[in-house]
Amino acid sequence: MSAQAPKTFNAEEADNLEDIEKQFAVKVVQHMQTYWSILEKIKGSSLRLTKLDDEIYEHLKRDFPEFDPSETIDEDKMKSKEGKERWRNFMMVYEKKVDDYNFGTMLRANPKWEYGEKETIFVPRMQFYAVEIARNRLGLNDWIYEQAQKEKAEASKSSA
Repeated sequence: MSAQAPKTFNAEEADNLEDIEKQFAVKVVQHMQTYWSILEKIKGSSLRLTKLDDEIYEHLKRDFPEFDPSETIDEDKMKSKEGKERWRNFMMVYEKKVDDYNFGTMLRANPKWEYGEKETIFVPRMQFYAVEIARNRLGLNDWIYEQAQKEKAEASKSSA
């Protein structure tokens, strides 16, 4: 099934899609930077991303028992026909419960990595929440806080 523009669509009068894409990209980057900044200030293991963290975590473990939050995510498997279907079923539970549940965002493929062009996957926000809640529960993001605190301590020593 291919998407077609409505018969009344006039490309000459359409909003500039490039501007829309840039605004979208800015939002995605802001979300990524904000999350990283929070992880530098608060240990992931003591962070709550939503008021439904417990429910989301239990649901993830139930629907994806094979998922290991410490491993690198196989993007091809996640975005395969079967993977998309499983994730869609998971996410739809939160359609009316989580704001912007389907808004695109960036997810690190592995919790040991920082965000980078080759280290991230574009996913719906609900997938981000599910994976990051699991990582936080297991303390897999705590290194970010510890690294930031160490850098802060070293910076204050060198400026003293």
